[in-house]
Amino acid sequence: MNMLAHRQMPPTPQDAAIARLSGQVLAGYARQKRPLTLRVRDAEQEKPIELPAGAVSLLMDILDAMAAGRGVTIIPEDAELTTVQAADMLNVSRTFLINLLDTGVIPHRKVGTHRRIRMEDLMAYKARDDRDRETVLDELAREAQEQDMGYRHA
Repeated sequence: MNMLAHRQMPPTPQDAAIARLSGQVLAGYARQKRPLTLRVRDAEQEKPIELPAGAVSLLMDILDAMAAGRGVTIIPEDAELTTVQAADMLNVSRTFLINLLDTGVIPHRKVGTHRRIRMEDLMAYKARDDRDRETVLDELAREAQEQDMGYRHA
């Protein structure tokens, strides 16, 4: 696969605590949505580095996930995934994913006999699926309320 990806397994409790504290300090700066200059200290040297606003936002997302004890995987938008990788990201079987590809629900291309799915196409499908699921759940809750089945609108 020709992509640069990084995967960080779930953090240790100590790393989660560090991420939580770092995220709290960084949060106020991240809300400004501007580049941020940090000073990095290593041994006796201190060096400023500038982070673009998008990197600061991404760093906040990473710290939030780590503070919650979750692992993180970073994959570029233009990456192409195998069917196994894409199925794992959607938390579905490879067979189910291949059906989505073969019916045209998710675009893909073939490299020889192998299917490749663009990350952005996979995320677009996931966003549509999440919206559709939310719509169905809202409708079910509305019907349950109308039939006085004990569900209350929050």
